[in-house]
Amino acid sequence: MNQKYIVAIDGGTQSTKVSIFDTVGNEVCSHTVKLKPMHLYGECFAEHPDDDLWDSLKEACQSVFAKFQGDKKDIIGVGLGSIRCCRALIQADGNLASPVQSWMDIRLSKPYVHENDAVRYVTTTTGYLTHRLTGETKDTRCNYVGPWPIDYNKLIWMEDKAAFDAYTTPREMLFELVDPSTILGNITQFAAEATGIPVGTPVASTSNDKAVEGLGAGLLNNGSVLVSLGTYIAAMMLGENANQNPQNYWVNPGATPGEWLYESSGIRRGMSTISWVLDLLGSDIVTEANKLGISREAYMNRLAADVPAGSDGLYTLLHWLARPTHPHERGVMLGFSGVHKGPHMFRSVMEGIAMTMKNNVQAMVDEQGIKLKSIVVSGGGSNGELFMQIMADVFGVPAVRNVVNGSASMGAAICAALALGVYKTREEAIARMVQVRDSFQPIPEHVDIYREINENVYKHLADQTDALLRKSHEILTKRNA
Repeated sequence: MNQKYIVAIDGGTQSTKVSIFDTVGNEVCSHTVKLKPMHLYGECFAEHPDDDLWDSLKEACQSVFAKFQGDKKDIIGVGLGSIRCCRALIQADGNLASPVQSWMDIRLSKPYVHENDAVRYVTTTTGYLTHRLTGETKDTRCNYVGPWPIDYNKLIWMEDKAAFDAYTTPREMLFELVDPSTILGNITQFAAEATGIPVGTPVASTSNDKAVEGLGAGLLNNGSVLVSLGTYIAAMMLGENANQNPQNYWVNPGATPGEWLYESSGIRRGMSTISWVLDLLGSDIVTEANKLGISREAYMNRLAADVPAGSDGLYTLLHWLARPTHPHERGVMLGFSGVHKGPHMFRSVMEGIAMTMKNNVQAMVDEQGIKLKSIVVSGGGSNGELFMQIMADVFGVPAVRNVVNGSASMGAAICAALALGVYKTREEAIARMVQVRDSFQPIPEHVDIYREINENVYKHLADQTDALLRKSHEILTKRNA
């Protein structure tokens, strides 16, 4: 019997990745297409320019099939995942009425307002791509995170008319909602010609991107937390119910029916801050990295490994993108002296990410009365051994990474496998498809250093700088008015 394959789509904020997996979790091949720079304008508007999500998906699919050595006849399905908290406005012909609004767009903090008669449908990124691939007006009910007229307990459109109407989105503009791991439709001739995916291939729903990552990371309800190092850095764990009023986390739908995902506060433009430091350090690091045949990030990891834990007193507060409710927030690097150079800045950002997420995760597990036993780290940042060690040292528990660190891709593949009946349960699919790569044990000396720095310095940085940043914001806003 021939091996069967699943196409997994992982649409992100900065790139679109398409992978092909076999049914036991081996990544046969993959291809990533970088998205165009976000179009930022006006009062915190942020859009994906042109039809970038669809165009990048087409390119990624065509490129991955150029690498694929198997028979397309053995592709049994597609798992469709994409970024959450975005809004796509679609015309009747399936084309976008306007560019997709990013989760960073201030308009996503408010319900949709109908201002363009060309708009026929209002949906998420997964809904839009479903429509492109299958022609269907269906979408996973689990990607409606934010200002949508959805009953969060039942995950259906609100049945109370007054409550529904408050969201100002006509019902006829909304898609039919389905569970994750449900067949949404089949690849059309149009989509097959655009992507190379065979006509008729079933397309399976997933969930919001963080829940899909949790599934792909092999997250179970066992004291483990996933730290996802993406453009938005998040930490999450499985939960048993839709808690209504949590204080230190919020509740999202999970990646399988009846499952909930508890998510701590995160870091906006998290890993983008790493890119910012690398760009700031200029072309010299590119030149030196090229000499060694490695990436500039890998090169800086080598240099930063020689910087002591705590970065010789250089601390980074990661408010590179202010929250809509706190427009005065800004990133801060504090503690510069003559000893600090580029590697200190690089390590300080990684330590800032780790300490921020440690504090967010600790608040989440403490509220639930759960003892943190380990963390799973996913995303591009997990490729760096220094970053993995810093995460283990700051959290004080083992830090695990999987063979497939792009866990959203794996999660999309698992959703497809469940929809197609390859596996019957989440647990069975994880056991067969998710493989641990290695584990980093905390270094006791570093654990002590980071604990002291965190408790006595880092936790207080925002409080100490907030008043000054508020005043700065007032001055600049007045002058720029």
